[in-house]
Amino acid sequence: MDGDATTTTRTAPKQKHVVLYPSPGMGHLVSMIELGKLFAARGLAVTMVIARLPFEDTGARGPFLAGVTAANPSISFHCFPQVDLAPVHSNYPEGITLEVARASNPHLRDFLTSATPSPAVLVVDTFCGVALDVAAELRIPAYFFYTSGAEVLAFFLHLPVLHAQTTNSFRDLGEELLHVPGITSLPASHTPKPVMDRDDAAYQGFLSASLYLCRSQGIIVNTCRSLEPRALDAVGAGLCTPPGLPTPPVYCIGPLVKQEEVGVKRGGECLAWLDSQPKGSVVFLCFGSLGLFSARQIREIAMGLEASGQRFLWVVRSPPSDDPAMKFEKTPEPDLDALLPPGFLDRTKGTGLIVKSWAPQRDVLAHDAVGGFVTHCGWNSVLESVMAGVPMVAWPLYAEQRMNRVFLEEEMGLAVAVEGYDKDDLVVEADEVASKVRLIMDSDGGRLLRERTLAAMRQAKEALREGGESDVALARLVEGWMLA
Repeated sequence: MDGDATTTTRTAPKQKHVVLYPSPGMGHLVSMIELGKLFAARGLAVTMVIARLPFEDTGARGPFLAGVTAANPSISFHCFPQVDLAPVHSNYPEGITLEVARASNPHLRDFLTSATPSPAVLVVDTFCGVALDVAAELRIPAYFFYTSGAEVLAFFLHLPVLHAQTTNSFRDLGEELLHVPGITSLPASHTPKPVMDRDDAAYQGFLSASLYLCRSQGIIVNTCRSLEPRALDAVGAGLCTPPGLPTPPVYCIGPLVKQEEVGVKRGGECLAWLDSQPKGSVVFLCFGSLGLFSARQIREIAMGLEASGQRFLWVVRSPPSDDPAMKFEKTPEPDLDALLPPGFLDRTKGTGLIVKSWAPQRDVLAHDAVGGFVTHCGWNSVLESVMAGVPMVAWPLYAEQRMNRVFLEEEMGLAVAVEGYDKDDLVVEADEVASKVRLIMDSDGGRLLRERTLAAMRQAKEALREGGESDVALARLVEGWMLA
């Protein structure tokens, strides 16, 4: 090098630190981890802070989180200590979840003030909206990650308006239709159970969460525009928020689904079985980590599957315990001989496979042999089905799933519902199970649903490709943080 030459050292820009705060539930945690992977891939340092529910079994969580960090070194985890709760006047576990978030604010404040590097952005789950008070105090921009779809977002943004229109609880309104801009009108009976009673602490928590949404810097939604255009237009036009309150920018970055089963070694049996089945011939039945049926309902499903004559892969879980003390305990493995009709396993051998408690849902749906999905309509499951191009039979059980059923069937045209799911004191009978399975697998109506779902899949994949709408929305969001 010439002696007169000089070298200039350019300091690399400091990596921005984003803190993600999911609710403790596994479905919300998995979605937030997938979001964290996207942020990490775009150069952000990601820390996920996790509050602990008083009844939560955290034994399996440690290895799971360690597996995530091993595969994604830019993502780390920080678990808050368990908090002491005052009595919560709620009949629903969501009431406790909301209170845990409130009681965890001091731990969140301690973490945010001591974290290195200092957090540039806080992204919170719907249940953790109270964290915006800490973010405002520390002057950290706060965003929501909405793990449900845009239609559910429109409803909850509009909840304070619906609240002001009546003094009755939604439970008392029964089948009276609720009207929200941008979405199909739905019966009050189809709102989530925690918001059915306006005097319950859970309802008050969701009402506050709706107002926190309006205070945020933006709402990141796990959907794409092609899937829910009418709802997104209404939200974007400010038609859903209460009068006088701002509508934050909405960033559609989905469909964001699990790319792999982290830390999971099971599932090979059902995938190997699917390898031996004809293309599009198998109906898959799976109802989420909290979806439990009575022993009587399990028998009706079994008889319906057998009567349908269709090939099936069915994840069976033990019925809920009648013992209130066991409500939050881990569900034991099902006793198939006791639960299923006599001789069922022998008669369906070769055409059906039952898996106890769990199956790798994403991988099963992506398998060529699967042609239909009987689902509880959890949003993660809906998106996995859309991304696999598999039409759905809707059997909603809890949370916002009855709302999703309305939107899937009446707005998107991607599902058909079983009759009787909304009668809590009754079972869906075998004849109805057989009828809907045959419809989805072997009818003109089922073929139309499949065509629509494949079209939705193609549009969703287009949104996610480089330069697609969801990819551009994510890039715009992250670039804004990088430049701040």
